[in-house]
Amino acid sequence: MTDLTRRQALLLTLASGVPLIAGASRSFAATQKVTVALDWTVNTNHVGLFVARDKGFYREAGLEVDILPYSDTGAGTLVANRVADFGINGTISLFTQKTAGADLKAVYAVVQSETGRVVFNAARSEIKSPRDLDGLTYGGFGSAWENALISTIIRHDGGKGNFETVTLGTSAYEALANGSVDFTLEVSTWEGVEAELKGIKQRGFVYADYGVPDEHTTLISSSEAYLQANPALASAFVQATRRGYQFTVDHPGEAAALLIAANKDALTNPALIEASLKALIDGHYLRAENGAIGTMDAAKMDAIGDYLFKAGILRDADGKVLAQRPDFTGYFSNSTLG
Repeated sequence: MTDLTRRQALLLTLASGVPLIAGASRSFAATQKVTVALDWTVNTNHVGLFVARDKGFYREAGLEVDILPYSDTGAGTLVANRVADFGINGTISLFTQKTAGADLKAVYAVVQSETGRVVFNAARSEIKSPRDLDGLTYGGFGSAWENALISTIIRHDGGKGNFETVTLGTSAYEALANGSVDFTLEVSTWEGVEAELKGIKQRGFVYADYGVPDEHTTLISSSEAYLQANPALASAFVQATRRGYQFTVDHPGEAAALLIAANKDALTNPALIEASLKALIDGHYLRAENGAIGTMDAAKMDAIGDYLFKAGILRDADGKVLAQRPDFTGYFSNSTLG
């Protein structure tokens, strides 16, 4: 055991209230297991987790971290039901699930600002601004958020906000390419990068330019129950995870190689991984221009929560639209970042 490991184990032991007896710090550091669920098939948003695991940052913090593969059950649901200790989820899913009664609390902002955008084929010269989307067909993913988002963008530009929706899931990208739909939503740092690598020419609109608040598109959340029962353990996990993302920003080549090596069956296009990671870093998504990494902006969280409330997207446990605005400060905490 290194001196660093001993110091961290001692701090964890003291913070947890475990009596300091001979061998206690060693066993504490060696036996703390943590599970974290992914929100989607493995991609560059998850890179810090794999870097922290495979560079030994978790181990040095006295943790054994199991990264659970994506399943049909969302990460937020797994966390709220104590199947996973932590989970990757989006801000929108955090707000909608927590408002409906799920035990969730965000502890880390993976992505500092919005990566999504409305996209359409570049050849559509008649689409000059969002109001030109009125009356067209949107290839969607089946959430109420999408309709509110697109309507806001169109109306902000002077349009009516009326459009047809065909729910296609990830098939929307193929449908867009072959002209079956007129526009869709994509993550610019993944699908956008992939389209560029394939030579597909697209144009798009950034949400925040047309009346939609910016957001931390990807978060790590836990449950209040877990955080209250395991404060030192939660802090150790979050801080080691941040170390993984910090390493990624500073050493993207090595981070990409680690991510690919850990997921050889799923990540078969190294060029996509490298280009996506470059987009995340160059765009200041993993580390903001002000240097923030992992930290959630209280004003940003409040603004997107307010937008969701006013749009009628937030519903209670009975499925009824909320009549009273929640206090969104309880939806997240930066305290585990140290």
